[in-house]
Amino acid sequence: MLDNNVYNLMVQLVEENQSLWRIKKMYKDDAKNCEECLDFWNKLEKEKESRIDELEKLIQHHMK
Repeated sequence: MLDNNVYNLMVQLVEENQSLWRIKKMYKDDAKNCEECLDFWNKLEKEKESRIDELEKLIQHHMK
């Protein structure tokens, strides 16, 4: 059984992945006519990818 901390990390990982999917599949396409908005979504995409990597490492650490 997972403790609350690991469970919370996993829930957040799912949330971040869902958000990243929406950015890549929907939000950037909707913002294609606004360079400023597209820049924002590109920046947020990179931040989310970094956060996902960090969460995955934390979960792996706790699953050992």
